[in-house]
Amino acid sequence: MISTPVTPLTLPEWQQAYRDGASPAALLGALRGRLAARQRDAAVIRLISDAELQARLAALDAAAAKHPDRAALLAALPLFGVPFAVKDNIDIAGIETTAACPAFSHRAERSATAVQRLEAAGAVWIAKTNLDQFATGLVGTRSPYGRPASALAPERISGGSSAGSAVLVGRGDVPFSLGTDTAGSGRVPAGFNQIVGLKPTPGRTSTAGVVPACRSLDCVSIFAQTVDDAAGVLAVIEGDDPADAYSRFAPGPAAYAPTLRIGVPAKPEFFGDAAYAGAWPAALERLGALGHRIVPIDFTPLHEVAALLYDGPWVAERHAAVRTLLARQPEAFDDTVKRVISRALDMSATDAFVAQYRLRELAVQAAAVWADCDLLMVPTTTGHPRFADIDADPIGLNSQLGRYTNFVNLLDWCALAVPSGTTTAQLPFGVTFIAPPRHDAALARFARGWQADAALTLGATGKPLSLPATAPALWPRHAPLLPIAVVGAHLSGLPLNGQLIERGATLLEATTTAPRYRLHALPGTVPPKPGLVRDEAAGHAIALEVWAMPQSAVGSFLALIPAPLGLGSIELADGRRVHGFLCEAHAVAEAPDVSGFGGWRAYLASLH
Repeated sequence: MISTPVTPLTLPEWQQAYRDGASPAALLGALRGRLAARQRDAAVIRLISDAELQARLAALDAAAAKHPDRAALLAALPLFGVPFAVKDNIDIAGIETTAACPAFSHRAERSATAVQRLEAAGAVWIAKTNLDQFATGLVGTRSPYGRPASALAPERISGGSSAGSAVLVGRGDVPFSLGTDTAGSGRVPAGFNQIVGLKPTPGRTSTAGVVPACRSLDCVSIFAQTVDDAAGVLAVIEGDDPADAYSRFAPGPAAYAPTLRIGVPAKPEFFGDAAYAGAWPAALERLGALGHRIVPIDFTPLHEVAALLYDGPWVAERHAAVRTLLARQPEAFDDTVKRVISRALDMSATDAFVAQYRLRELAVQAAAVWADCDLLMVPTTTGHPRFADIDADPIGLNSQLGRYTNFVNLLDWCALAVPSGTTTAQLPFGVTFIAPPRHDAALARFARGWQADAALTLGATGKPLSLPATAPALWPRHAPLLPIAVVGAHLSGLPLNGQLIERGATLLEATTTAPRYRLHALPGTVPPKPGLVRDEAAGHAIALEVWAMPQSAVGSFLALIPAPLGLGSIELADGRRVHGFLCEAHAVAEAPDVSGFGGWRAYLASLH
């Protein structure tokens, strides 16, 4: 008898359910039924209809028929039968897109590129979700379709603008959802719902088929219960798109070094929220416990960048997207959204250029932070308001919520919001890690370690976090890597290891050679170095480490290797071959043979 989870939660659970033989019709039909049974669900604008779901199920059946078994099917379509939600400023072919404005509603002729790519991988959209109208806000309350609440605190806001997308993931209805992020809309709601919010480098995900907020800054973002799931979805939707003039995908590093310099605000601001202020020190303590070095940073230039987004002429981009409707039907707009967007009417082209010049100056100052830090860590937001608080000060509190989010897209950086802890008021507290452009894959790998250490339950589901020891195969693309085996002074903690780390290399594994090598202590080398030579007749297994180095850095690394050493092909214990340090045979004729120690580190220890 086939056994499947009653309610799969994460991507691996959905995939395992189908691997075990579950029916998409049964699982997705039951999910739609549960969502439809909710009365006045403010998180959802529109559910998939029965007829639309049946059409999608028929397409899944046709796809499944092309593969001999479920394993082959899931290898070809990794998101087969997995449901997802879509923020209702993102088009789905044949479905109305409202952007939370009924007067703007129109039936989309084609799906957004991100949706197309998800459906091509087998995923099934299940709901269009509520948002701050025209993605203008970080609160989730600026919509005629209702005001979603946090999945964990019904008296508090969900955050926005991607309100419903975050809530559906936080409740465990769907394993992932699409949002958008211009000023923090893919991060603030993640923090308020104890889930992951992944905001890629601008241009990494296509915005074709997305109603613009600020078209030059917008990103399609991802909500999920785990970093693994968010990263896997990014791997599916990322990439260049000729339909998006702002598409500019380029891979970056695969991973960071094990220990990092992490910049944090020297003077963090929580605007009087004692519970949030009290949760921040625990996040700093965790950083230290994980072995990272905390670097206090003056955030003044970043805050000045952030001010440009709403107080400067970038608000004119929002006006450009809706100017016709605003002129014709101003009454169709939420009052606060109209106030924000109408600021553009008092700005000129001169203002726009002056602000562009200032942004370039500030970007130079901001980029200098990466000389002292590998990553930034900030509170995802500065507090968790109640609905009454937002009603009393809708613009002021919104501005406070974006204190640590508004600058990121203007600087072309990427960011990932992750749960961190719980405040004394029993509210979720999250942090966001921020990285330079194109570091998305490395950032996700780092953040999965943070989430694993925090070990919080998944959203409002009460289910414990369960992450495998290694990242899944479905992962964002990164720059090509070359595995390099090191046996001597480049080993972890030894004098030349920094030459690997400063080139972005990361440790893959510690293993040994095949038992066909001998190790010699080369005389007169500074720092002391060994020479590895192959010996088929009387070889040993020699301890080594395999590091993954970006191929773009290999040339500069080779330039540092002195004769008689060089890179050659080394056979590992399991028969694999990788590039690694070998020595010219003539150089070991008079060098002491230290093979019996099993490795260079053991030999050095014997000298003391």
